[in-house]
Amino acid sequence: QYDAPRVLDVGGGSARIGELALDHGASRYVDVDLSDSMLELAKQRLERFDDEKVTLIQGDFLRTAIPGSYDVILGLGYFDYIEDAPAHVRRMRELIAPGGSVVSSFPRWNWTKGPIRKLRYEVINNCPIFNYTGDGLKQLFAEFSSVELRPGRSGFLLRATA
Repeated sequence: QYDAPRVLDVGGGSARIGELALDHGASRYVDVDLSDSMLELAKQRLERFDDEKVTLIQGDFLRTAIPGSYDVILGLGYFDYIEDAPAHVRRMRELIAPGGSVVSSFPRWNWTKGPIRKLRYEVINNCPIFNYTGDGLKQLFAEFSSVELRPGRSGFLLRATA
């Protein structure tokens, strides 16, 4: 028996991943994002789905009420700009259902893209960016029962299971 997953997309923006999740059988999709304009795009993208399956929440992930628990929590492209990553991981841990998984991407420093990203985001746009190491991510997700890391050229893809 397969139960359709409940998906929480932290910083999900325009819901590109949410559309895929719903197309592939998610029973529920919740997108939490700071940007109302991105959530307006998400609303347009997801209008073909039943309103009971989709919830769009504008607000700060740490401070906004998010009802329920989730089988999958996504944080793709989210941690690049998050100053207090431990607080965000704790919040994900609170919202994950038993046996559920957090799937997140994390940038890491490399000499090909690192200096350009630092100039573009921090110097020009005054937006701090953060980089991670494999060991640092294992520590960050130490409260989860298992952590899988897949290193890529410019970052990590992580799956942490509750």
